Amino acid sequence: MKWVHLILRFVLGGIFLASAVIKIWDVQVSHFHVTQFSHVPDLATFAQDVTNYHVPPRELANLVAITLPWIELLAGGLLVCGIWKQASALVITALMVVFLAAIGWALAHGYNIRCGCFGTVDARKVGVTALMEDGVLLAMAIWLVCCPKDKPQQAPETNP
Repeated sequence: MKWVHLILRFVLGGIFLASAVIKIWDVQVSHFHVTQFSHVPDLATFAQDVTNYHVPPRELANLVAITLPWIELLAGGLLVCGIWKQASALVITALMVVFLAAIGWALAHGYNIRCGCFGTVDARKVGVTALMEDGVLLAMAIWLVCCPKDKPQQAPETNP
């Protein structure tokens, strides 16, 4: 059970770290698989991706685009480092619920939009695949919240 938690923490936290880093530092991957990092984040593109979902009001799209990657970075980093594991898993659980609701909303309304999950690197469209992937990530996060490996052990009672 200890190994399951460790693997889930690293996988889930790593995915959130990667997603955040790609959005914050505007990672670009060329056709020749050359990775470039920009010092200026492309938050305008991510803000447009957020706006395309029609979930938060247009006025809040920029705020979401600016804050969401940092929340992902913090939660993913804490989970990978093993600091506040349950709290960071709970934050990731809440984020996954919101992401699933947004994807479901987009699918229900027939929006043909980019997912935006991994910033400008991920050009895939919102669809059932994204819904299933996020469902798996949600299940991993719930597992980490509901089954903490650090439960205090009860000492066996001894009768004198």
